[in-house]
Amino acid sequence: MSNSETIKYTCPYCGKEFDVEIYNTVNVSQDPDLKERCMSGDIFRHSCPHCHSDFMIQNPLLYEDTEHRFIIWVSAKELGDLSSFAKPLIAKGYTLRRCATVKEFVEKIQIFEDGANDIAVELAKYDSFIDFLDSRKGKAEDVTSIDYVYTKDDVMKIDIRMDDKGMSFLIPVSGLHDELEANKEMFEIEDEQFPCINSDWILSVFMKAQGNA
Repeated sequence: MSNSETIKYTCPYCGKEFDVEIYNTVNVSQDPDLKERCMSGDIFRHSCPHCHSDFMIQNPLLYEDTEHRFIIWVSAKELGDLSSFAKPLIAKGYTLRRCATVKEFVEKIQIFEDGANDIAVELAKYDSFIDFLDSRKGKAEDVTSIDYVYTKDDVMKIDIRMDDKGMSFLIPVSGLHDELEANKEMFEIEDEQFPCINSDWILSVFMKAQGNA
């Protein structure tokens, strides 16, 4: 079940203290009404009752989806040894991940709900970025975000966004899986440690492969 607590919080704008409810755990299979708030990031968004300013509180949050068999731990800090907690979940077929930011969290939910492999997603993002540079559509410093959009009919869509424009890439999922299969050791991860699979991770994979880690 989902759990929340009320904490004292000082508004970063007006400096006044007030009570705010934060969620520590969310089980969307049992509390589906919280799912939309998580997928929009609104579960971390709050408003000061005094000055009415809006702001984010990225508190640690454990998100569980029993239907799609995944658990996401939202935490900017690395987690300690959670193997005793993780092993029974892995045995039940769960995928375990940590997300360092709300943006990563929102995207990760969509990836797993689409039935996609998040390692393949990060590989698709990386390949799209390289293609973007090779096609001379822009410079690396022009890119503001690289986003997963959807997976459908063996095609994954990735958007590369710049300030005033964007570019979409459609990538065959089967090709991504073939690349992962051909380089198993390179992309190997340990779910027991709630790995953070994001852009920093995929860069570290290729840097290590090139001997620069």
